[in-house]
Amino acid sequence: MEPGVGEMAGHTTEAHPHGADRLCDAGDRVYSRAVRRGRVSRQDAESVPCLVELALLHPDPDDMGWLVPTSPQEVMTRLLREMHEHVVATQSRMGEAVSAFEWYAALGGGDARSPAEGVAIRVLDGLPRIRAAMDEATEACTSEVLAVQPGGIRREDELSEGLHRALALRRRGVRMRDLYTHVARHGQGLRNYMELMEEAAEARTLDEVTERLIVFDRTVAFIPASPDRTMALELRHPALVGYLVTVFERLWRLAIPLTAPLPDTGIEGITHRERSIAALLAEGHQDAVVAERLGISVRTCRAHIARLSETLGAASRTQLGVRIAQAGLDGPPRAAELQPLTVPNRPGSPSDR
Repeated sequence: MEPGVGEMAGHTTEAHPHGADRLCDAGDRVYSRAVRRGRVSRQDAESVPCLVELALLHPDPDDMGWLVPTSPQEVMTRLLREMHEHVVATQSRMGEAVSAFEWYAALGGGDARSPAEGVAIRVLDGLPRIRAAMDEATEACTSEVLAVQPGGIRREDELSEGLHRALALRRRGVRMRDLYTHVARHGQGLRNYMELMEEAAEARTLDEVTERLIVFDRTVAFIPASPDRTMALELRHPALVGYLVTVFERLWRLAIPLTAPLPDTGIEGITHRERSIAALLAEGHQDAVVAERLGISVRTCRAHIARLSETLGAASRTQLGVRIAQAGLDGPPRAAELQPLTVPNRPGSPSDR
């Protein structure tokens, strides 16, 4: 096997500590030249082994003395996919961290825990205790509340249950930021709630979010401790609360303001929700899992899948998977200019013959 450019030039990755999202000046110049000209000589690329290490340049099979560039479109798709995978991994790690803390907390038994452990992690058993602890945290809050609200359309009773806390926070000038799924946009109750909060609250939405989370002043956080949410954990450990805040901030940066429309998929006949469903189907998830993650009912999910199949001209689930890949719907959305303009031709169209 022929040695890579980095080995030939005697360079290492440490000389170029960056990723494909932020090239060094030398790498920027060589890659740009390679894209404009279609290739670049190995000699010209010796000073930037990072381009080969990042798979931005690769050997020309017709002439091994030259390197050809990976297309900017493919690089952009790769970067977006990596960002999506990072968010998913972060969500998984948060769940693992919570499970680990529960396990360690249980080892000491009830009265055997030290005072410090009792303060850092407290199990709230039953809705009355949860509400009392939330009210206490609300009264002590002075500056900020971060909240993740999973599920679909917010019911009026869910919004009304915590309304007294939200109003108390607004009167004290506390800033509130809430993350919901895109489905929540279709509920008038949420919009009424946001109007009532005026400028004290801001909401954004994502295709899917983590489990419920509320953080007060970045010092105390509440998360569910049981599937039916009748038990919760009150967390005051600085490291764990800081980790949850980091997860929230990264999701917030990726989310779309409630006041802004969802971006067009750029694919004729495919809605934003159908794109999200297609991506999850491509990962191998069953209908019930797709519905739960997007905050919709299984029935609604299947109706969207049927419409997606019709739009893509798929006669079976197997064919639908192929069509999803052909349309570029099997991963995170690409940049607008990279979106295909039409879906693949349906069976029987001229180009399929």
